[in-house]
Amino acid sequence: MAETGATEVPPTPPPHSLVTRAERFVWLTARVLEQRRFAHHFRGAAADPVETALDAYRNEDGGYGHALEPDLRGPVSQPLHTAHALRVLDAVGRCAGQRVERMCRYLTSVSTPDGALPAVHPSQRDYPTAPFVTVADEPPSDLLATGPVVGLLHRNEVWHAWLFRATDFCWQAVESLEKSHPYEIEAAVAFLDSAPDRPRAEAAAARLGRLVRAHRLAALDPGDLDAYPVSPGYAPGEHHFPYDYARTPRSLARAWFTDDEMARSLDHLAAQQQEDGGWPVRWRHWAPAPALEARPLVTIEALRVLSAYGRAIH
Repeated sequence: MAETGATEVPPTPPPHSLVTRAERFVWLTARVLEQRRFAHHFRGAAADPVETALDAYRNEDGGYGHALEPDLRGPVSQPLHTAHALRVLDAVGRCAGQRVERMCRYLTSVSTPDGALPAVHPSQRDYPTAPFVTVADEPPSDLLATGPVVGLLHRNEVWHAWLFRATDFCWQAVESLEKSHPYEIEAAVAFLDSAPDRPRAEAAAARLGRLVRAHRLAALDPGDLDAYPVSPGYAPGEHHFPYDYARTPRSLARAWFTDDEMARSLDHLAAQQQEDGGWPVRWRHWAPAPALEARPLVTIEALRVLSAYGRAIH
């Protein structure tokens, strides 16, 4: 009989499980942050080490930099880095408190005149940046940058003055979309999944779902990818699948796809694990370090999506 109060040790996965293969890949290639995130999500480790590793990317202005988002190099704080940090905190249940208050102050300081976020602040100009990222002196408001942050803060019931105008911007941007591309639609879904006005969010999501299907923005048959166009500016073969839009069964985007379409996409996702245990980066590669650092990120995300849908990963 086990001793009373003994810590329960998770069972060891079989040697060829998705998680076991991915774990070796993470230990071989990942930054400390992704190593600790993997341990937390798939090995039952505590959240504190994740927060400690994330602190290395934080700047005095409350924002995050230091290539936390691998395609933006250099130390300066950026909205996309700070959004990445918020996703990490949300995933480990720590999206609250003074840390997030300071992040909201940073977001306020870099907002555009209409209260939203630019994709990239001009301070990035002095540092290496992916060629598909535009650095402008007066960058416009960007749904891709703003939507996920606003949705995440609403989901965690974080209230800050910055949210009011940013939320209004997201509603206007989402409800006026007529043509779009997968990453922008994913950002819209991230907003709608947690927007406080649920009937409005459901109506907006239903309209976006019709747009996605009409413009073939989701590859519904992974066995016939040639039938689905790749959006302008994307890398060759940079298709997006149902699971990219509906990352959990609770997402409003789940209603856009039949059970068979979702099952095929999840089968395809599981089959994309490579021989080294990691998942591939689908977007354009432009330098060795960003590509190397991004693969553990997409590997963790792939396992989390499969797990959310009840697929066996252990």
